[in-house]
Amino acid sequence: MENTGYYKTLDENFKSAYNLIKSDQSHDELIKMLLDGNIVEKQLAALKLNNIFNPYEAQILINNLTGQDGKVREAVSLKISEFMKCENTRNLFNAKNNYKVFLDAIIDINGNICRNIISAITNLKSDKNFCDIFCSKLLNRTYHLADIIKDFDFQEGKYKVNKEVFKLYWYLETIYQFAEILDTNKLKKILNITKSINEYTIREKTAKILTKDFQDNELDKIRQLLKNDTNYYVRRF
Repeated sequence: MENTGYYKTLDENFKSAYNLIKSDQSHDELIKMLLDGNIVEKQLAALKLNNIFNPYEAQILINNLTGQDGKVREAVSLKISEFMKCENTRNLFNAKNNYKVFLDAIIDINGNICRNIISAITNLKSDKNFCDIFCSKLLNRTYHLADIIKDFDFQEGKYKVNKEVFKLYWYLETIYQFAEILDTNKLKKILNITKSINEYTIREKTAKILTKDFQDNELDKIRQLLKNDTNYYVRRF
């Protein structure tokens, strides 16, 4: 029997989205939709937003980055990435107070969101107040996760294994972007674990990080070790 209720709702959502796309909304209307709209309204409001003018509006975007439907999170992450590239709008984001949101967003289940937020926060390297706390927490989270993953049985192929590896993958990508300003001793503890994890994408990210000019003998030994890895994608770095 056909689920008429489901298709009716789907049709109504489509019509609502179409009407929103075709019509024009003021800046204030878009902000209000982001604040208390439904999934369709929030998604389209984020994509239609051409500017933000104060920290309040920037915070509304950040508040939609976690705990929302995936369509909303992705649209918001894209817009945050765009605004972070511009100094005028970048300075509206209270980055230091939102470091936890960014740490969660860079390991979102949606890889596009991870990329967008990593791209966004790379524009904050000159913000010492943000970097001091973000980089410290990033290294702590990464070490804790790597220490757990090193004991996984990858032959099982369970969802939990893949999910945690996915998180570590994106944390390591973030570390690559911030490598020059990280605590080298903490970084060495992480890479001494990830160099041997039985999942080539993690060793690949480890090798990528080591393309940075650290001038450290211990890190250079790890780099040389990975140059002889069994996997081509690891060796290529």
